[in-house]
Amino acid sequence: MPSTSNSEILLSAKNLSVFYELEHFYHHGLRDVFVSALTHPLDYFFKTKEILPVINDVSFDITRGMRLGILGLNGSGKTTLCRCLAGMMTPQKGQVSTQSEVKAIFDTGTGIMPELTGRENAYLIGRLLFPKIRDIKPLMDEAIEFSELDHFIDIPFRQYSKGMQARLMLSIISSQSSDIIILDEVLDGADYSFQQKLSHRMKKFINSSGASIFVSHSVEQIREVCDQVMVMEKGKIIFSGQREEGIQFYLNNQKYSSLNQMKGFSA
Repeated sequence: MPSTSNSEILLSAKNLSVFYELEHFYHHGLRDVFVSALTHPLDYFFKTKEILPVINDVSFDITRGMRLGILGLNGSGKTTLCRCLAGMMTPQKGQVSTQSEVKAIFDTGTGIMPELTGRENAYLIGRLLFPKIRDIKPLMDEAIEFSELDHFIDIPFRQYSKGMQARLMLSIISSQSSDIIILDEVLDGADYSFQQKLSHRMKKFINSSGASIFVSHSVEQIREVCDQVMVMEKGKIIFSGQREEGIQFYLNNQKYSSLNQMKGFSA
């Protein structure tokens, strides 16, 4: 993704590639490995490795103020890319450069202790997400109030429904901004009424961060919080540009993919 010369680059990804060697998944037990090695030793030890590219030579910059939405079908490489940007995965090729603080949320259950209450988990997650804040209690108390869980906040988290879990975690996540924030499909678990309430808070939260990367299958969510769009397919960036153009490209690409699938079934 190109950047103008007067834009401050907060994060830069250069020629990122992530791939898996599929031979690791061929055998399901020690007996299968032994039989293959014994009956066909040359084929077993010297066979050509099958490579599955997950991210394929991806390069772009994140500049201050950017609100980047990433769209793509399941398996297109969105989450793997975000894990590399957050430092949770190391690409086999290329590098990610940043001097900024990056916070990433991939699952609303990350770091949760099921036996603890919602309130206890809120304080625990708050300390993990915001280690520089010495007194986390006021921030988490505000997040708990925003979640509207009322008396349910003091029962064990394992008894929460999926919607209640999402309410609490999204309230915590959106309570404090960061230099770079990565949100990977975190809104999908919340019920519609809470999503509506959360929408304004999330926009304020994203706008107060230095830059944001927002992954979603919902073009409406992308439209609300993003100004740039990247579309991924089979580990590559196939579009990078303005929001509305990107959304239209994604929708058209989905229709094209669906038509090809239908032709394949009818053949």
